[in-house]
Amino acid sequence: MSDFLLELRCEEIPARMQAGARADLEKLFRAEMSAAGVALGEVTVWSTPRRLALIARDLPQATEAVSEEEKGPPEGAPDQAIEGFCRKNGVTRDQLELRDVKGRATYFAVRNIPGRAVKDVLADAIPAIIRAFPWPKSMRWGAASLSTESLRWVRPLSGIVALFDGEVVECEVGDVVSGRKTKGHRFHSHGEIEIAGADDYAQHLRVHHVIVDQSEREDIVRKGAKHVAHEAGLVLVEDEGLVVENAGLTEWPVPLLGRFDEAFLEVPPEVIQLTARTNQKYFICRTHDGKLANAFICTANVVPADGGLAIVDGNRKVLAARLSDARFFWQQDKKVPLAKQAEKLARITFHEKLGTVADKVERVAMLARWLVEEGIVTSCAPAKAGAQGDDAQPGSGPLPSQGLTKEELADLAEQAARLCKADLVTEMVGEFPELQGLMGGYYAREEGLSDAVADAIRDHYKPVGQGDEVPTAPVTVAVSLADKLDTLRSFFSIDEKPTGSKDPFALRRAALGIIRLIQANALRVSIGEGDLLDFFADRLKVQQREAGVRHDLIDAVFALGGEDDLVRLLARVHALQSFIGTEDGANLLAGYKRAANILKKEDWQGVEGEIARTGEEDPLAEVDDPDLKDVVAAKMELRRSKELSYTPEIAEKALIDALDTAGPRASTAIEAEDFEGAMAALASLRAPIDKFFDEVTVNDEQPEKRSSRLDLLARFRAAVHKVADFSKIEG
Repeated sequence: MSDFLLELRCEEIPARMQAGARADLEKLFRAEMSAAGVALGEVTVWSTPRRLALIARDLPQATEAVSEEEKGPPEGAPDQAIEGFCRKNGVTRDQLELRDVKGRATYFAVRNIPGRAVKDVLADAIPAIIRAFPWPKSMRWGAASLSTESLRWVRPLSGIVALFDGEVVECEVGDVVSGRKTKGHRFHSHGEIEIAGADDYAQHLRVHHVIVDQSEREDIVRKGAKHVAHEAGLVLVEDEGLVVENAGLTEWPVPLLGRFDEAFLEVPPEVIQLTARTNQKYFICRTHDGKLANAFICTANVVPADGGLAIVDGNRKVLAARLSDARFFWQQDKKVPLAKQAEKLARITFHEKLGTVADKVERVAMLARWLVEEGIVTSCAPAKAGAQGDDAQPGSGPLPSQGLTKEELADLAEQAARLCKADLVTEMVGEFPELQGLMGGYYAREEGLSDAVADAIRDHYKPVGQGDEVPTAPVTVAVSLADKLDTLRSFFSIDEKPTGSKDPFALRRAALGIIRLIQANALRVSIGEGDLLDFFADRLKVQQREAGVRHDLIDAVFALGGEDDLVRLLARVHALQSFIGTEDGANLLAGYKRAANILKKEDWQGVEGEIARTGEEDPLAEVDDPDLKDVVAAKMELRRSKELSYTPEIAEKALIDALDTAGPRASTAIEAEDFEGAMAALASLRAPIDKFFDEVTVNDEQPEKRSSRLDLLARFRAAVHKVADFSKIEG
């Protein structure tokens, strides 16, 4: 068995493209080998800024000879059909074989493919891989670039090392010919390096200051940055994304610590971190008491002779220029009150059918105020344990009223909502859009606005992602919920709904944010109806799947209709899941499905169905008084269980009695939102329905008995449907 080494060398490969390039190289190589019938062992792929490398272990010297056959038309078929079959399979007519297929002579094309030397297979595969490489962005170069058929690569391809069992795999791509010579580090190595084979490749490059394994370079950056921070008495702000990016920018990484002017610390720390990270790829540090330090860590690509003084000084000057701009934006923005900034929102279109951002802010302000005035958002106590209350924002907790009236709280919510988008027109957010909301919170505090308003402006976009913290302070909750509800309702009103994988207005994210806000704060709010409710149902199933909640149980509760209170709905779903997991629940589900199948087969609707079918007025429909409703309900129950003209069997009577008890019990429990109690009422039906099916013949020869027993099963189905539509439950 032999090993194969492939190195594709070029100029700087962007760090962001390297992980994808490694995956693409392995995928293309495996596809080429599979198509040629070459069995592969271990495949390793590495990348640096100047090269992609692949090592494949345990390849055979040659592929095995194979015989392939293809069934064709029967003997006597039109000549055109036979000739077309021959062309398709690359054979002549006299090479076809006739075989008996179910008593009929049929043509077969048989191709004997001889084995090939794997070295030859690789020689064909390398150009194919290079030409098929799917770089996100690529270029043509040199005189050949005048033709659109010329080679494209992320940067000009300058070298190919291709060695199989230590021998050069000869191939040519564009004007680049394969060989065994490569180059080391741009500054620490000079001239060409000759590679003997796959086994000495990585070590030979290391001698020439190239660490070809990106994971090793990442580890050097990760540990080195921590080390230099520790030596300076500081704590590194860890950033795995920066680790990967710095490793992708260097072949011999050397972390170095530098300092910037303390005067820049007047700028919010998030601005400094974003400036350092986004523009310069620097890490930042904190002091041991958690404050931002005037320090940065850059990653050099050389071993500096002076210990890094010149490199650090150059990077400090570049960072200082960036931070000067940020400080200028900060100082200029503070001169304009947020209310004045908000006036500029009238010049920004939110959506051509929904008006300006100012129009959206007006809607959000009114909705935020309404949420407080209606008592939906008050002290926002987090949900009880088990209802995902641990999503709540750490340390924020519910804000007590502290003497505020509902009107005062509503005023704060409206004020925060009117200012929550004002930072979109500031200089700082114009430069760093990622800071929207956050900068508004800083400007609000600088202006002397209340902490409740500043926090609401800062956090009203939250929660953004699944791992993001969930606000619980009442003013923040009111503004965040209003903003997301308005977004959903507005876009649904103009029929701009997500389709397939497309969601240009991030409506799925908004819906998940609403769901998490409602859960974490136990908010009793109507989320919508129609398409919007169906949309929430889909998002809820996605979100609850991670919490271990079955999607079919959510469907079973939504199918009852009229339920748009997520807190109540999830409480019912959780109780249902616990019940279905018990023996009583599983057996009752089996009994329900048996009853439902019988009723479906007989097309039997029961009393409720007859009322719907004939258009007869439902006696309960117009009854508002609870006591009177109980009386009418009792009369309805008498109608349903009218006096039988025959003596019911013991099991039949037992089911009648159980329904007389369980139905009202379940209804009462559901009214009180005691869903565990409702499930307990259903559990009492398990034994009677089992016994009924064991001992009673539903389709009795006597029409009266058959009719009464079908009515009884319809009553059983209706009782179960008070809790959930069991027909939606799987199993």
